[in-house]
Amino acid sequence: MTKPFTIVEQGAGAPLVLIPGVQGRWEYSRALVSALARVYRVITFSLCDERSVRAGQQPIDAFADQVESALDRLGLDRAAIVGVSFGGLVALRFAATRPHRTAALTMISAPGPRWHLRPRHDIYARLPWLFGPLFLIESPFRLRKEIQAALPGWRARLAYLREQAGIITSARVSLSRMAARARIIGSYDRVADTTLVTAPTLIVQGDDALDHVTGAGGTADYARLIAHARHARMDRTGHLGSVTRPDECAALIHQFLVDAKKDSRDSSAA
Repeated sequence: MTKPFTIVEQGAGAPLVLIPGVQGRWEYSRALVSALARVYRVITFSLCDERSVRAGQQPIDAFADQVESALDRLGLDRAAIVGVSFGGLVALRFAATRPHRTAALTMISAPGPRWHLRPRHDIYARLPWLFGPLFLIESPFRLRKEIQAALPGWRARLAYLREQAGIITSARVSLSRMAARARIIGSYDRVADTTLVTAPTLIVQGDDALDHVTGAGGTADYARLIAHARHARMDRTGHLGSVTRPDECAALIHQFLVDAKKDSRDSSAA
């Protein structure tokens, strides 16, 4: 059973559930939430404790249950489901197991079907209390090239870094939970679930060369594996496109949802 959690809502319009990344806190997707809320009723939350998974379930099912719980509490039969990074895998699991509640699926910078932790990072994930601080210290160096490409002006970079520092300070994360979520990825059969998705699907990613989180981990493969899925790339960004370029990311999602609704009407009329 999913434990109580706080639901955050912004905007008005068609319902859209946004699932955050491995940090687990919705605040790290605040920029995309705000961009989407100009058109949609955005529903989001911080990820629950994955240890609440029921017997016989995969660990990732605890998060899919949380999405369903949010819809139930708000009295919604279905919604567009958007997941960022690790949240993209949660969105995939939800769409695969609850097709009747998924109006559309968008996966943003999700670890691909063949992605796995690098040996060094697997050690970090097994001993987060020891190596977690080292992983955080390395982060600015891994992400430096992407931030420079996405935000070419120093003022924009400074504003971005100031905003991120504020989020890091106010929305503290659990290194042990981040590590546990990272390890869940390897146990989740993503390929099997791609065959079960029936909702219109959009796969969004940045430039593999600038993505120093999932890298060339095969995000685009989801567009090949999921029937009739669309694929879109964001230029001048890598893994952080939903944060560094939220307006462009929101525009891609909005156009996809508009097209999907039109295609549905055309199919009904045929």
